[in-house]
Amino acid sequence: MNELGRLEDLPADYVEQLRALNLVPLWPSLRAVLPPGQPRPNTRATAWSYQALRPLLLKAGELTPIEKAERRVLVLANPGHGLEKMQASAAIYLGMQLLLPGEWAPSHRHTPNAVRMIVEGEGAYTTVDGEKCPMSRGDLILTPTGLWHEHGHDGDQPVVWLDVLDLPLVYYMEASYHVDGPRQTVKPGSGEGGYVRGGVLPTPVFTRSAKAYPMLRYPWAQTRAALQALAAQQPELEAVQVTYVNPETGAHAQNILGYYALMLRPGQALTLPVRSPAMVFHVIEGGAEVRVADQAFTLAEADTCCAPGYTAVTLRNRSASEPSFLFIADETPLHTKLGVFEHRDEHRG
Repeated sequence: MNELGRLEDLPADYVEQLRALNLVPLWPSLRAVLPPGQPRPNTRATAWSYQALRPLLLKAGELTPIEKAERRVLVLANPGHGLEKMQASAAIYLGMQLLLPGEWAPSHRHTPNAVRMIVEGEGAYTTVDGEKCPMSRGDLILTPTGLWHEHGHDGDQPVVWLDVLDLPLVYYMEASYHVDGPRQTVKPGSGEGGYVRGGVLPTPVFTRSAKAYPMLRYPWAQTRAALQALAAQQPELEAVQVTYVNPETGAHAQNILGYYALMLRPGQALTLPVRSPAMVFHVIEGGAEVRVADQAFTLAEADTCCAPGYTAVTLRNRSASEPSFLFIADETPLHTKLGVFEHRDEHRG
């Protein structure tokens, strides 16, 4: 293939004429936006230690009252995108959020979808569209696009959770905004109550539920039990993984990002297929080594790691006697909807 011309090869007066008319020559930048073979992601393999960030998060609680912060968060920023961009990958935002006893983070709604993976503490809750969702370690709580949500804390110890949003994508689309609202009135009942057993669903005899997100809280106790049962019943299964889904449709729990829980058996090493979406790994229980191409990260409980797409990833349980449990977020629903999802290899480790 012939080498493409460079911008500096063009006469300066010609370039000035183009710019005066808001025109740009494509050929000098063509390989940057359409590289040969596969993308060149800005997302870097990056890990964030919870042990290292936790004191800084608690310090933020001392320095900034909730009234001045509204949401007290330390963003897990990927240096490949520039820290000021506040994104973990092209479509994923990550943040560690702190709520102290007695605090209330006021009600608002916004266009980006969000989920909360609870990291530590008891006594806090998120109210989403009038449904009060208790927060316990390992629980996944949805705050989908457009739904009112607020956070409160009736306990006596700090509560921390991992925020995962599709904010970078929504911001790039120039569709990101929020609206403040009054404190919500809590409605009786919870969506999860009707979906506690796999294979059975509430049946609307006369009218179908109008809720796009019928289940907002996915308790860790049930997810963990499902993983353990799957491992016991299918010992030959290589990847013991479940997907967080909308229980009425079977589709991903949200539209842009996918969420999963993975169990690594004691001592297990698992090589994942090379796929197009970027991935985030967060350790709920145990420890893991995450190898991304030629980089290796040793993760303890509550640590988080990001891997770019089109990259080989191997996970290894650091314990020879106990299972390890990981929460995973990725861009699969987005890639699938756009028709750019790729599964490049069928390798099994």
